[in-house]
This record gives sequence, C-alpha cells and structure tokens, in this order.
Amino acid sequence: MMTMQTPSRRAMTLTQKILAAHAMGLSRPWVQAGDILRVKVDWTIASELAWNGMDKTYQALGRPPLHNADRFFLAVDHTVDPTTLRSDPRAQKLVQLSRNFATERRLRHFYDANQTILHTKFYRDLLLPGQVVIGADSHTSSHGGLGSFAIGLGGADVTAAMVLGESWIEVPEAISVEYVGAPGFGLTGKDIILRTLGELGRNTVAMERSVEYRGPAVASFSTDMRFTIANMTAEFGGLNGIFEPDAVTAAWLAQRTDESSAAEARFFRADEDAPYLTRHKIRLDALEPLVAKPFSPDNVVPLAQHVGMQVHGVFIGACTTTEEELVLGALLLEQALKRGMEPTGSGRRLVVPGDLSIQGRLYEAGLWRFYEQAGFQIDPPGCSMCLGVASQRAGKGETWLSSQNRNYPNRMGEGSLAWLASGPSVAAASLGMVVRDPRELLASIDQDRYLRILRRGEQSLPAVTLSEPEVATVAESGPSTARASSVAPVTVVGRTQRFGNHIDTDAIIPGQFCHLTDFKELGDHCFEFVRPGFANLARAGQNIVVAEEGWGSGSSREQAVWALKGAGIAVVIAKSYAFIHKRNLVNEALPFLVVTDDEFYELTGDDDELSVDLSGEVTHVRTGRRFQAKGTTLLISALQREGGLVPAITRNGPQVFGRLTSQ
Repeated sequence: MMTMQTPSRRAMTLTQKILAAHAMGLSRPWVQAGDILRVKVDWTIASELAWNGMDKTYQALGRPPLHNADRFFLAVDHTVDPTTLRSDPRAQKLVQLSRNFATERRLRHFYDANQTILHTKFYRDLLLPGQVVIGADSHTSSHGGLGSFAIGLGGADVTAAMVLGESWIEVPEAISVEYVGAPGFGLTGKDIILRTLGELGRNTVAMERSVEYRGPAVASFSTDMRFTIANMTAEFGGLNGIFEPDAVTAAWLAQRTDESSAAEARFFRADEDAPYLTRHKIRLDALEPLVAKPFSPDNVVPLAQHVGMQVHGVFIGACTTTEEELVLGALLLEQALKRGMEPTGSGRRLVVPGDLSIQGRLYEAGLWRFYEQAGFQIDPPGCSMCLGVASQRAGKGETWLSSQNRNYPNRMGEGSLAWLASGPSVAAASLGMVVRDPRELLASIDQDRYLRILRRGEQSLPAVTLSEPEVATVAESGPSTARASSVAPVTVVGRTQRFGNHIDTDAIIPGQFCHLTDFKELGDHCFEFVRPGFANLARAGQNIVVAEEGWGSGSSREQAVWALKGAGIAVVIAKSYAFIHKRNLVNEALPFLVVTDDEFYELTGDDDELSVDLSGEVTHVRTGRRFQAKGTTLLISALQREGGLVPAITRNGPQVFGRLTSQ
C-alpha cells in the first residue's frame, strides 16, 4: 500500500504566513507566489464615497445579510466638512446613503461625518496583528503598520467580502525594504517613505508586490511611523506594505481600553530564508527633510533645495498624517512663537486632525493654541484638502505644501500644484508662507515632553509570543497557479487613444465625479481635466486604450472602470496594471490585455487601427504585425466568462470562490 507523505513546509514571507493562516481548503502547509487562494476576511472597511458604488453592487446582489455586521467598518470622511454638510447636495446624498445602510444593518462600527478618517480610527482602535483586512480605499495598505495583511480593492470586491466573509487572492511576489541607521529627531515616517520612493521609484520594484519593511532601524519606529510608511505603499505601487509586529506593536495595543479582542492578535514573522524577489537597503542615518514635487510622489528632492519658495497654502492633515506629526508640528510652532516669529505672508493655513480622539489629546496637551496663534484654521476630522472634493480646495495655479500622500495633477483642486512633505516641514513653512528647513526649530523641542504627550515615556516593552500558521492539509494538489488565455475568442476592431506610463485613476475620473454611478454620466467626465474630449473620440471609434506601465495606479475607485465603459472603451492594452484597477477591470468585465513587447508600443501611436483578439493576440492593422498578450490566471478567466463578479455570485451563490477556484 502506498504511503502518502505530508508535504514538507517551505520558507514563507510574513504576508505568505498570514495568507496561509487564512486560506480555505489549503492542501499543503505553505503558500507561494502565484497561488490562487480563497481566504477568510476578518474586516471589510469603506468610506461614504466608496459606499456610493458599493450600494449599487449590494443592490444588484439583492441586499443579503452581512457575513458579520460587527466586522464592517464604515466612516463618513472623504467628501464632508461643515460647509458641504450644510450646502452641497452631492455630499448630503452620500452621507444619507451611508446613514441609511448603517441603520438598515445595525452597524456597530459606523462613524458619521467629521468624527474620524476611515484609516485613522480603525488602526488606532480595532485592528490587530495577523488579520486580513480588505478596504474600498487604496490606503487600506496603512494597516500593515500593525502587522496585518491589508489591501485596498474596488467596491465590488469589498461588498462581496462583506457579504460572504471571504475573498480570493493571487499570492504576490514579495520584496524586502531594509532600513538601517537611526534618523534624527523630528524626521518622520513621511520622510522615510519619501526617501524610499525617491530611491526606488513609484510603480517599479514594488509594482503589484508585497512590500515587507524590515531591518535593524525598524525597532525604533513608532506605530505612527509604520502607519505612514505602510499608507504610502499605495504610492510605491505595492499590493500591500507590512511590518513584523513586535514589542512596540504590543505596547501600543496594551494602551487600548477597548473594543478589540487582543486574543485574536497573531505575531507572525517572516522566515530567515523567506523568498524575497529582491532586497533593498535604505540608509536613514543621513536622512534629511524631503519634499516630493508635482506631479509624482517619487519626484523627491531634499527640502533644502527649495528653501525660500513661496506657497499659497499649507495643509497638515489627511490619513497619512498621524498624531505624532500633528504633535511635532505644534511643538515646532511653539518654539517659533517663543522666539517672536509671528506668522507673516498671505495665504491659507489649514490643519485637520485624523480623529476626534487625537483632537481631544491635543486640546488636553494645550497644543492647538500654537496652531491658532500661527494663523491656522482648525477643521474637524476628514480627508479635506487631500481629495479636493469638499469645500476646502486649492485654486488654479496655487502651490501648496501638504502633508498628504498624493500630488497628482488636480489632486487638491483643478489646476493645483501639490508639494508633499512631513507635518513638521509644513508647519515650518507656515511661518512665512515660504519653504523653511524645520530642523533648527525641531532641535529646540523637549523630547521627553514630546514622548509624554504621546503617552510613550519610559515604558517597558512587553514580551511577544510568536505565531505560526495552523494549516490543516488534505491529500490534494496545491492551489492553482495555471494560466490561461483571457477569454473565448472575440475580436474588437477599433482605433487607439494612446497614453504613457503611470496613468492614475484621479486622471481617469477626477474625485469630483465619483459621486456618480451612471456609466454614461461617468463616461462624459472621463479624463475631463487631462484629456478633454476623450469620450467623444471613444464613441466615434477610438475605443481602444493603449498605455504603458502602471495603468490605473492610485485610488481604488471602481468608478474609473465605469467611466471607461461609459465612454465606450472596448478594451485596454498596457504593459502592466495597478493591482486594484486590474481587479476592477475583471469585476466589471471590461476586457484588458497585457502586452510587454516594446516594439508594439514603438509602432502604435494615437488613432492607429488595431484588431484585438481578446483571447490574446493584437494585430497592428497598417503593418500587419501581430503581438501576443500574456495569459491570465484561470480564476480571472472564469470571472471574465461569468461576465464579472456580480453575475458570478448571482449564478454560483455563496460558494462562488470555492466553485471558481476548483475549476
């Protein structure tokens, strides 16, 4: 009789261990890059702007019960401030839609307007290491700061996970970013991630990969610093960013008073010989304040190169700006005011805390008065200037120094110019409305007082018990890694609209129009600010998009795909796609092909005729040259055959991912 041996365990990354622990029906005690998994989901999270589209999907599914209503987190933050709540019908509609759903499903974790920013409260109050979190916002990556696997996806994916309690994932390749050297006091997580982006580049080594932040310097990073670095993994191009949870993490969790069950926390570690595709060392001992110039977060230079540059406005806020940076900014302003440095220069100064609890702590410490004395307007919690869709917007041609995470064209308002920096650097610039090196003022801050305000002080770090995935194996083959042609043969003949690298979803459909759900209306506004007339051309026959690297990077908004469909686009061809946008293309059944042959892009210009066999071949009609596309996974092919995610769920029911992965 044949004896079946249990497969030996292989080395895994931190991300792989969390996915192995959450995999359903795993047939061996490890996972590896390329595996297609069904995974249990611990939390789904969304904002009112995302819920607008999610409600459309939820309605199409028949408004079923939620898998666990206590594990859906909904915050009203993206489009609201006191002005929009009072006077903007679009914001009012979005808020009411969220309120109605919270009442309908008796949500425990619903946070109304101007109470918090989605990621801030969830990270501070509820998240635990080792969990799987899926959010309808690209900056869901923030939650890797506490050692969770957290990814942003489109609203349809999040709605499905909210209802089913599970999702699917292709295990990503992983890279290791290893920090060495100690940064100086007052240099923040923002400076560290800007350094990382500046050295390694956006949508390059991290593209569609897991980014694991490691190295000896990490032990000195606060949980706030880790949050900011993981947050801007979205700008780096990574699928997720993650830190190994450690004693610093455990000390942070011990401060909760709280609603989270610490028993669920699992402290996984990557194996010593974890299969990282590449390892990148970033030195921090000579780190200096940095800025990212328009229009890319990796367009990074030392802030010192632009000292004296005038700005029209300064903004300290958005999800990437933590309590730590708000405190540093206030203490810096205190030192300036003590020296008699009164605010001068015309322009707007705005500071927005991420949560009411942070707002309360700064009041308790007496820190808001320094912002007020320095001329800042203090607004209640919300995304505010970062998205440029509420009442606070930058004007055309205005230059703003901001502690937010994105500086794409029109991000802070149509025609605006956003420069990214840390909270303390922005606070320093507010004094004269010119860029100023913050280090001299930072050096005057009492560091012990700073730590006491943040409730760190002298505390002993707790011991941590490490976890390993508990995988019940069955005698089957491993998860599917097979690839197939994308769809059954269908040919699209049309003309091209040509784009280059890193076309982001803000460009495809600006945030001002994300309240819309009608495809035709969204299509009318597709590329409104950067390529007016796009929809007219598409509807006249230029219905094939040809782009290059990183198509669809940035926000998770599924409205970008809806807008392309509404404009009349029949197929998208690119060298590579942002992970979230690619999932949205699959979910909404908009065909796409991956063509990597440089000759195709050299040959294909704007308004060229193509014949596209959606099974995987593109013909350049004028020359007759044919180019092969890369195959997709079998699961993606199955979803495409089903006509997208909602039809797949409708046809297959709650076992949809089990049935499709079994194919």
